[in-house]
Amino acid sequence: MSLPHILLGLLREPASGYDLKTAFDEHIRHFWSAELSQIYPTLKRLEKKGWLSSRAEASDRGPDRVVYETTPEGRQELVRWLRSGPAVGAERFAYLGQLAFMDELGDERQTRDFMVALRARLAAWRAELEAIEAEHFRAVPGFPDRLPTDAFHDHLGLRMGLHSLAGKLEWCDEAIERLDRRIGSSEPEAREEG
Repeated sequence: MSLPHILLGLLREPASGYDLKTAFDEHIRHFWSAELSQIYPTLKRLEKKGWLSSRAEASDRGPDRVVYETTPEGRQELVRWLRSGPAVGAERFAYLGQLAFMDELGDERQTRDFMVALRARLAAWRAELEAIEAEHFRAVPGFPDRLPTDAFHDHLGLRMGLHSLAGKLEWCDEAIERLDRRIGSSEPEAREEG
């Protein structure tokens, strides 16, 4: 998956870079994230390719904002990408990079603390997704089968996020249990006083 194609997909309606960042944070962060420092240069590259056009619009909060929209060529590229089959590649998880080097700290208790903190963050993220799904169940009769097509596809992505997080939480629990055994077996036996 590539950021340019994600941006083309998000630009179903004209939007500014800030609007796109909000869409990442509020709607798709369970499978893709991007910072403004990545979004703006990518938008400029897409415009140079002719896949986007831009215009200045007055803003209520200061200087004019730049609004981007997909050109017919950009739409063709999005359709080409969608028809090219699943874009499966290496996923990057910064926390796995951190975990790989935790031995530098020389204390598996710190690794355990790291895993407990990671589990808490993943559990909170899963709870957010569960709350979104629960709200949809309440608000949409016949959910999810009667969702409009675009919302149905979003829901499929949300379900993948829930399943993925469930697996990650299970992995965290396993890692914490193993660390508990390792830490417990490396501590000297407590002597009974008497």
